[in-house]
Amino acid sequence: MAAALGDLTPEGLRRAFASFPSGVTAIAAILRGRPLGLVASSFTPVSLDPPLVSVCIAHTSTTWPALRTAPRFGLSVLAEEHGRVARSLAAKGVDRFAEVSWERTPQGAVFVPGSALWLDCTRFDEVPAGDHDIVLLCVQQLWTYPDVPPLVFHGSKFRQLRTGDG
Repeated sequence: MAAALGDLTPEGLRRAFASFPSGVTAIAAILRGRPLGLVASSFTPVSLDPPLVSVCIAHTSTTWPALRTAPRFGLSVLAEEHGRVARSLAAKGVDRFAEVSWERTPQGAVFVPGSALWLDCTRFDEVPAGDHDIVLLCVQQLWTYPDVPPLVFHGSKFRQLRTGDG
């Protein structure tokens, strides 16, 4: 199949960027005694020393302005079974945690049980980048679950990894 020339409109870019598979993360914390969080598929490890990761947050986010004030954040790399969780945490105008199981640390980081990775983070920096901010988070603690298959976002759909015979 021949490649099609794409356009640089937001819709064309969104379609093009959807060609790149990515993991799906939940970023959450306790604020005013309740969990608050969002979902991001732009998670990237950045640095080993100091231990930094990044997510990109749209300027239109109504959740990030409140969430960014938390002293600690839980970043959960969602598992392939968490499609419903990702949709809940991306919903607008509802209690995103109403149907989502969660755990918290004494410092207020919130995690989704059954995830492939948990990172307990503090906010390190934010860098303006077009219509998003690149949010750098400093990892304070981590819990890895290497046998848990991650949820993948590709082609604007949630998907699962498949292993092949090679």
